[in-house]
Amino acid sequence: MSSNSQAGLVVAVALVSATIGYWAGIGSSLKYTNITPKQSPAPSAKGEGSDNEDSDEEHDDTNLGEVKAGMMEECKLVLVVRTDLGMTKGKIAAQCGHATLACYKALSAANPTLLRHWERFGQPKIALKCDSEEELLLLQATAQSLSLCARSIQDAGRTQIAAGSRTVLGIGPEPNLPDDITRDRARILQEFLEDTSRPDSTDYIAEIDNMLRLDETRLVVNIDDLRDYNAEHAVGLLRQPHEYIPAFDAALLERVKIQYDTEKHDISNKDYHVGFRGSFGDHHVSPRTLRASHIGKMISLEGIVTRCSLVRPKMMRSVHYCEKTSTFYKCDYRDGTSLSGQGPTSTITPLADPDGNLLQMEVGYSTFRDHQRISIQEMPERAPPGQLPRSVDVIMDDDLVDKCKPGDRVTLVGVYRSIGGGGGSGGFRTLILANNIVLLSTKSGGGIAQTRLTDTDIRNINKLAQKRNIVNLLSTSLAPSIYGHDYIKRAILLLLLGGAEKNLSNGTHIRGDINILMVGDPSTAKSQLLRFVLSTAPLAIATTGRGSSGVGLTAAVTTDKETGERRLEAGAMVLADRGVVCIDEFDKMSDVDRVAIHEVMEQQTVTIAKAGIHTSLNARCSVIAAANPIYGQYDVHKDPHKNIALPDSLLSRFDLLFVVTDDVEENRDRKIADHVLRMHRYIPPGHEEGTPVNENLSQSLSVEAAATANASGTTTEPFEKYDPLIHGGVAPGPSSRSTRAAAKKPEILSIPFVKKYIQYAKAKPAPVLTKGAADWIVQVYASLRNDELEGNNKKTSPLTARTLETLIRLATAHAKARLSPKVEERDAMAAEEILKFALFKEVLKPERRKRRKLNTGAAGAGGQSDEEDGSDDEMESAPQRMEIPQQQQQQQPITVSKDKADGINGINGSMGDEPSSSAAQESQARGVAPERVAAFRTRLARLFQERFAEEEAIPIESVVEAVNEGLPVDQLFGRIEASEIAEVMTAANEIMLSDGIIYKL
Repeated sequence: MSSNSQAGLVVAVALVSATIGYWAGIGSSLKYTNITPKQSPAPSAKGEGSDNEDSDEEHDDTNLGEVKAGMMEECKLVLVVRTDLGMTKGKIAAQCGHATLACYKALSAANPTLLRHWERFGQPKIALKCDSEEELLLLQATAQSLSLCARSIQDAGRTQIAAGSRTVLGIGPEPNLPDDITRDRARILQEFLEDTSRPDSTDYIAEIDNMLRLDETRLVVNIDDLRDYNAEHAVGLLRQPHEYIPAFDAALLERVKIQYDTEKHDISNKDYHVGFRGSFGDHHVSPRTLRASHIGKMISLEGIVTRCSLVRPKMMRSVHYCEKTSTFYKCDYRDGTSLSGQGPTSTITPLADPDGNLLQMEVGYSTFRDHQRISIQEMPERAPPGQLPRSVDVIMDDDLVDKCKPGDRVTLVGVYRSIGGGGGSGGFRTLILANNIVLLSTKSGGGIAQTRLTDTDIRNINKLAQKRNIVNLLSTSLAPSIYGHDYIKRAILLLLLGGAEKNLSNGTHIRGDINILMVGDPSTAKSQLLRFVLSTAPLAIATTGRGSSGVGLTAAVTTDKETGERRLEAGAMVLADRGVVCIDEFDKMSDVDRVAIHEVMEQQTVTIAKAGIHTSLNARCSVIAAANPIYGQYDVHKDPHKNIALPDSLLSRFDLLFVVTDDVEENRDRKIADHVLRMHRYIPPGHEEGTPVNENLSQSLSVEAAATANASGTTTEPFEKYDPLIHGGVAPGPSSRSTRAAAKKPEILSIPFVKKYIQYAKAKPAPVLTKGAADWIVQVYASLRNDELEGNNKKTSPLTARTLETLIRLATAHAKARLSPKVEERDAMAAEEILKFALFKEVLKPERRKRRKLNTGAAGAGGQSDEEDGSDDEMESAPQRMEIPQQQQQQQPITVSKDKADGINGINGSMGDEPSSSAAQESQARGVAPERVAAFRTRLARLFQERFAEEEAIPIESVVEAVNEGLPVDQLFGRIEASEIAEVMTAANEIMLSDGIIYKL
């Protein structure tokens, strides 16, 4: 028959081309198999009586399903044929069929699980030859000693062969493991997966069942469990992963074959892999600490994903069909990223078979694998200052693709490999073959480096949270070397704490991060405040307006130099996910670049739809920016929107907009000058005068040392010693006039403790908005939208519905600072105070007296009219500007001019409510309106009887905050004005003011 002759020809070719030996096989990478598409994979038992029919059926039992399942581990049957008997082709085929059937029957009783796998995935056979019966018996004994199924066939003697002669030896079927060492490793690792005797170890049998139920292909194993079970294999896995990972995958596959249900699970055409986690010891590195000694070893590192390529298919096996011979061919491919232990193969697909017949590729039966390349950059907060961040490329295959996106913080486990391509320089390109990846963004803190809190730290935090003025204490401890800016410091504290983020069931996202913009004159400490945020926030990225583009802040689509494909590269805001972005010189950005951050500041996502890429990246960050006015300096005679010159669509996305002006005020200027000189006189402890101070990078290049220091969890002292040289921004230095004032020094919290306090407050559940706070916020929002502004006050930013959310965020952050589980009414009142301070700015009217000076020349003091006296009084109450030379000439070194004093006396002469002439003279000398002194005195007396009844000394910040409660916007008292009024009351012996503390008398 033609079928029999064809089968005999195939066997003859196999016998001629094969090499003698049990472990030898067909070594060519291009293997061919004659395929009958409708052939049943299981050997038929009905052909036992006919040698020719049985041999024909057995030799053609490989089907298309076997070729397509090339990635599954094959169960191979080895047939050893004696060549010294002179058997014909038909006789050889019949004897091979008998040997196959004998092995089938033996396995049906001994190992039915392996038999089912053999039936399911086909039966590739290898035909070998031997020259004598002694050699055949030796091979049989060797196979049986290895616990392999081995059956030899004895001829009945009905042909030319002598009766009882052993003709064919069948060995197997058995999984095709490379060698005895790998087989032994797989056996030990399979026993490890099956071991449930250890109480603290993971039940991997249940994990495999869960993996099959979820239709996943990767089992994550804790390397610590393996270290407890077999330390030698754990060390070998870290040092020689290319030898142990294939054995681990083989052991997992064996367990999957045992546990899977044929009705529920489909394991065909799937590759099962083992991922690792746990403690890696000195193999835990960062992109900066990767060295040549790590090549070929398994490592673990943390970083931020900066670039992701598209997912591409990689061909692992191609199947080709020859129409002339009706034969299917398969060709396996390996590259430098393979962990099989075998060398790379050629990437050229065959076009013809060995006889020169043309081949046609069958794409549907070929095997492909998902492939992706990403770049991981070291954590910005862990990179040494002044050095470029390091990055490393990572190869992701199979189920690991698309597990992360740019901006994600991840922990990666993989094998560090060199793939050549060094050229003439001797260097080689290196990358990491990913084995397991864990997203840190899903953990508490978003994967940002956290400081361990001790029990003492938590007790100190909860104790301080009970203080009435804890918010003021925290805000004044921020940047104590910067003088003033009390409201801005308080706003920065609320920014670091953040509000409550909401993700509704309908897909709506309400941001909880607070955005702040500072606009003002140069040399007003705006950039210094940004630098302080950089050093305080756990994750902060700095950038500048001129040095950043729109895509640099959001995300860019770049072209890979090696593959030419498009890939995403994360920008500053994506990298700062769950952190803070500090943008200096915000006004220097172009309009096109500023529009790019609109989506980030409200929706907190970056949507990319270009170059064939459509995706959305998370950018859940706070933005604090600093800008200069359009005229270089803020013009107090123009409306705020004419000074700022930013569109309302952008300004409304900032929760708070502070206008910082450099006003000319003698008392304040003297205090600032004294504070700056004190800072220049400061000498750090342990340094002598005149010696240079070495910079401490405060960063360790050793990951192990940093991890050990962080794990130890040292206790941080809450307060630091008050030093008038560097803490002058909190309160003036101690005064020698009063020993009581000198003993009461301001309290300063240490910056490390403030960091821990903020971390602890953010980790607690978000406060819940109460009914009283909600009603207050609604009332404030309605009044801000509908009430007309009084006097010369103008709004710095538009009042929109976002202002209502701003009040909620500020109130929630204020409640977080108090560690309160509820947002109470006083939190809403504090949010109202900060918002009103940032929202309104007084616009001064042009002064007519200057025009009269220009037109008529200098006039004597006695020639001023009553109208001019009123103008002088208006000028006295308004802040003077550095850029007006006439006002600079009017500033006197110590005392006010006579005409101003006369004008003030004229006003005070009509007031009859002054308690004493000394107080009136003091208020006149200080230029404070008597009605303002009376209003302050009345409210302060009520506070002394109610809120401050049990306190003898009150910080003036608390007094100003309490006095301003419930006052209209145009009647609020500022810190400077309140200090001057307190000096007036001190001169009248009503209170005593010293070092920023008000004492009762």
